[in-house]
Amino acid sequence: MKYIRWGFVGCGEVTELKSGPAFSEVEGSSVVAVMCRTEERVRKYAEKHHIRKWYTDPQQLIDDPDVNAVYVATPPSSHALYAIMAMRAGKPVYVEKPLAANYLDCVRINRVSEQTGVPCFVAYYRRYLAYFQKVKELILNGVIGRVSNVQVRFACPPRPQDYALAGQLPWRLKPEVSGGGYFYDLAPHQLDLLQDIFGVIVDAHGICANRGGLYSAEDTLSASFKFENGLPGSGSWCFVGHEAATEDRIEVIGTQGIVSFSVFNYQPIHLVTSDGDVKIDVPPPSYVQLPIIKAVIEHLQGFNVCKCNSISATPVNWVLDRILGKV
Repeated sequence: MKYIRWGFVGCGEVTELKSGPAFSEVEGSSVVAVMCRTEERVRKYAEKHHIRKWYTDPQQLIDDPDVNAVYVATPPSSHALYAIMAMRAGKPVYVEKPLAANYLDCVRINRVSEQTGVPCFVAYYRRYLAYFQKVKELILNGVIGRVSNVQVRFACPPRPQDYALAGQLPWRLKPEVSGGGYFYDLAPHQLDLLQDIFGVIVDAHGICANRGGLYSAEDTLSASFKFENGLPGSGSWCFVGHEAATEDRIEVIGTQGIVSFSVFNYQPIHLVTSDGDVKIDVPPPSYVQLPIIKAVIEHLQGFNVCKCNSISATPVNWVLDRILGKV
């Protein structure tokens, strides 16, 4: 069995809470090096997680002969750069979502992956969680009949850090770094799940606004879209609402019922048909990225196929950019 030795480019919050420990929980895999441009931060991270090598230069990590796969856990604006560096070095790469900060960078990544023959996987880990697989099963098995419409609704109040001065705002609120505020950070998960179930979105339009005036990125958006099978859908996102309006919900309406579910807080799946009203509780695992990381590692070891690659992730960025008016 091929042993996968990971190097992390980036060691932020996501590697602490969602992904980092999972790399060492899968048989035949471990983390051997980590990189961050801040020396004190990367040194402390390496010591805390018992990682024996650390770097402040990404090229040094990618060139390390002990590293044979690279995890890119940086803000989206640098995803394409580091993914392409890794693939040109012949090392498979696993990139945080979204794949890049814009659709054209996704195309560049796909081109290099094709040219080099080196795979690039993307961290749309919700596809692999039992909660969302249950939702997909209910829909594809026809429990709610023929699907007629899909509606995405998300609203939340501003976070404390949203009130910071422009120079101190978190990177997610800097479009040049994130791609487009909280929308570019959260909507990818919702859109990827829907495209995994219903196929690629082939048309999308959006109306975007900044209603809170707390930062430059769009904070309120409405969109309509159509899947390749003709199914229409719509979405609304508001990141500056009153707390009473807080909502995290996708509704799939069918001819024989409706199924609704959350994307970020794992509230019980709500199924309503003529047979009754049912709530299905499916809790997430301790490390939400463990199932997809296991699939990626097994793919690299040659006895599984992980379909969550850069090709399947790229349509998400196309839809995001269409809604934002970028393409």
